[in-house]
Amino acid sequence: MAHLVKGRTDSVVVIGAGLSGLSAALHLRGAGHEVTVLERHGHPGGLAGRLDVAGHLIDTGPTVLTMPELLEDAFAAVGARLADHLDLVPLHPAYRAEFADGSALDVHTDADAMGQAIAGFAGDREAEGYRELRAWLTRLYQVERDRFIGASFDSPLDLLGRDLVALAGLGGFGSLSRAVGRFVHDDRLRRVFTFQALYAGVSPADALAAYAVIAYMDTVAGVWFPRGGMRAVPQALADAAADAGVRFHYDTEVVSLDRTGPRVTAVRTTTDRVPCDAVVLATGPAQSTRLLRGEPRRPRPLRWSPSAVVVHLGAPRVVEGTAHHTISFGTAWETTFDEIIRQGRLMGDPSLLLTTPTVTDPGLAPAGRHLQYALAPCPNLDAAPIRWDVVGPRYAAQVVDELVTRKLVDPDVEILSVTTPDDWARDGQAAGTPFSAAHTFTQTGPFRPRNLPFRDGNVVLAGSGTTPGVGIPPVLISGRLAAERLRRR
Repeated sequence: MAHLVKGRTDSVVVIGAGLSGLSAALHLRGAGHEVTVLERHGHPGGLAGRLDVAGHLIDTGPTVLTMPELLEDAFAAVGARLADHLDLVPLHPAYRAEFADGSALDVHTDADAMGQAIAGFAGDREAEGYRELRAWLTRLYQVERDRFIGASFDSPLDLLGRDLVALAGLGGFGSLSRAVGRFVHDDRLRRVFTFQALYAGVSPADALAAYAVIAYMDTVAGVWFPRGGMRAVPQALADAAADAGVRFHYDTEVVSLDRTGPRVTAVRTTTDRVPCDAVVLATGPAQSTRLLRGEPRRPRPLRWSPSAVVVHLGAPRVVEGTAHHTISFGTAWETTFDEIIRQGRLMGDPSLLLTTPTVTDPGLAPAGRHLQYALAPCPNLDAAPIRWDVVGPRYAAQVVDELVTRKLVDPDVEILSVTTPDDWARDGQAAGTPFSAAHTFTQTGPFRPRNLPFRDGNVVLAGSGTTPGVGIPPVLISGRLAAERLRRR
């Protein structure tokens, strides 16, 4: 069992109302703690932000929602029901994959539907390989769910045991690309089941096969969309927390932590002092490091994931048959990761994620209009000294031109807003990336920054920079794990 914070933990201040902070607040309140949430923005969400432009209700953060049972767990902590707060729509297909050779594949989460689609796309042998891959992904998730994804670590020794042997037996410590390649041989299919490595901040060739669980979440467990947009998720969590007695203070900037020895006794804002027995820092690594006056020592500095340019579009119409999520792969693949991770260059032949939420929820744009987001992976600020104030608008236009050329968006789209690494950095994200620390071997599991940074302290971390990692499911889990560290003895 992971170490618990020593001493009283009756009154807890959660700094940050992003998904991890909201998850922590709900689990803490459900366990009987008095909880106060301090958020510098005027609304909940954190990286799952919001921006409204000319009647277009833009979500500025994640667009892919998986594993809704984790949301159900957070609501249930205070006796609430997800169904009473959110209307989640399952997406069919979960994605559409478009390839440079003109072929396309609808990615279904139903095994039979996907098997049939792959048989027509790449032949019966590949369809059988997919079924074997699906079984492997499911087994991998079952092994990792509780012990690797859903647990805190105090030491690498915490990994020892049957689960470690099982994960090794499944090839979890090998290469992701090679592991997937054992089952499917068509290069296009390999991309469908490995592109998720980018979320972990590494190329498929360098990613641990253990991170195939992200593909499980997307392609087996299913993808969902909340009516009202992704912003509806943090708002619903915050509403349920407030109903349960959690106190929220928005537009509140935290500037420092008062300490007595190793323990924090109060949180200082620009206008107030909030006494507490413990603190959950759900602010992201850069802000957490500042408030902690430095971070625990590591053998080597953290390596940050690639960043992304996100172009928000308004359109009078969409291309016929447009899916909610479309992954458009360029001809290049391995070289793309090399460009953005090692060379610090923009993609020469980009692979892009296009999300069109108005095909599911037309109310997110004015009548007769559509809302679309294009995400283009790019180097983070540590990897490349790009002048984004100059390059950003030009690159956004190039991304749109590429989408038009690939016949994925209407030529009459207009750019509503552009987010670059500079914007992520201004929002407090280290190295200008919303994807936090890369999931390299030395930054995975027990080697990732621990959620209890100082063993004798009363500060716990939550969010993508700590255990278990990046993505909506991991950050929701991180909030629960933070709350568990503060469990009364």
